Amino acid sequence: MKLDFNYFMPTRILLGAGKLNQLANATYLPGKKALIVISSGPSMKRYGYLDRVIGYLRDNGVQSTVFDKILPNPIVEHVTEGAALAKQEGCDFVVGLGGGSSIDSAKSIAVMAKNPGEYWDYVRGGSGKGKRLSEGALPIVAIPTTAGTGTESDPWTVITKTETNEKIGWGTDCTYPTLSIVDPELMTSVPPHLTAYQGMDTFFHAVEGYLSTINNPASDIHALDAIGLVTEYLPVAVKDGNNIEARSALAWASTQAGFVESLSTLISHHSLEHAISAYHPNIPHGAGLTATSVPYFTYLAERSGARFPDIARKMGEDVDTLPEAEKPFAFVTALKKLIDNIGMEKINLPSLGVKKEEAPAIAQNSIDTMGGLYRCTPAKLDKEDVVKILEACF
Repeated sequence: MKLDFNYFMPTRILLGAGKLNQLANATYLPGKKALIVISSGPSMKRYGYLDRVIGYLRDNGVQSTVFDKILPNPIVEHVTEGAALAKQEGCDFVVGLGGGSSIDSAKSIAVMAKNPGEYWDYVRGGSGKGKRLSEGALPIVAIPTTAGTGTESDPWTVITKTETNEKIGWGTDCTYPTLSIVDPELMTSVPPHLTAYQGMDTFFHAVEGYLSTINNPASDIHALDAIGLVTEYLPVAVKDGNNIEARSALAWASTQAGFVESLSTLISHHSLEHAISAYHPNIPHGAGLTATSVPYFTYLAERSGARFPDIARKMGEDVDTLPEAEKPFAFVTALKKLIDNIGMEKINLPSLGVKKEEAPAIAQNSIDTMGGLYRCTPAKLDKEDVVKILEACF
């Protein structure tokens, strides 16, 4: 066996029901004044999560200021505004509370609160200048209220530059959270359709990381376990959002998928979705991933399917009785079953408002902005291939 990979995981993770309470007496908070970043929607306030975090921080001697403008697909303008507020208020660290958009934004705000220039100066990919972060970033505390992105255990942050329709993910060592509190009790309020979307985001993080050409033994262990957990527990959580066992399993799956994103990488399936939601920012990320998944993975199974049977076995398919040529497609069969089991069988690009004539522009955008993921995809895809995959989604 040839082994050649890096393993770096600097985040302290508190995972389990009721863990948020520990914020009140944690001795390892990275400062005495926090900027709390939340979405522009009402849920963090409606369910009392924001008040709890403010109260626990206060009990721990930490003052806080709230920035509450983050969109479901976060934009660079709010990163700039949030960073200015963090500097104005003299914040020592940034707390991302909510879904992946809030935590990703917290990471990016933490970067720009310490570094000069514009955010896109540091982004790698597209029109980003890829400059080195000379000043690092403020420490980041992640408190996810969804199980989907894995951003609580990886360095990645996805932000959109609206003027150029570039939705790009990037990160560096200083954008790993210092502390992540993963409390599945905060996830019971997520409605069924969003639970499904978020769970499929976790699922594809794990699948793509397993298929990536830079997979390794450590990422494989977490990827396959996350795949199995999502397959078993996502239908349960969609049906009964108060099932704390299912919510806990999905929270751990999301965190593991974050490990996978840190140790391996995603592939071009995510490049496609980022391009789609750059043009259509109201499309939930997990919905876009699901809508493109069957044609995309069928294409890969036809051309480079060696690792697909492992995934299918983890999803409960009887792969070993199949003819050798059919084994890679057992994953596609299992994927369709999972989509049906969570009520997403009618999700496709037309239902999300995407038009077939947009396929060439979306394909080119995916290559231009996140072309690096194409290089980690186990089969070669050029623009013509990507257009065919997109057209098969209609």
